[in-house]
Amino acid sequence: MLLQELKEQVFKLPPSDRLALVSAIIESLQDTPISEPERSSAIRRMRGLLKTDQPALTDEEVAAMLEERRLDKYL
Repeated sequence: MLLQELKEQVFKLPPSDRLALVSAIIESLQDTPISEPERSSAIRRMRGLLKTDQPALTDEEVAAMLEERRLDKYL
């Protein structure tokens, strides 16, 4: 059965059966281990996103940014 056909059949199911199907799909994915190379690759990419030439912010700078954000949001 093709994915499109499966989707069409799913929409014909009552909501309770669709929820049961979602639960079954989630359970099947939880039993599937994530391969180590895939995880390592993702970690390397995330580390690259964090790199910067600027020094890290101090606690005081972070607190000031949060306060400024709250003032913008709530005032």
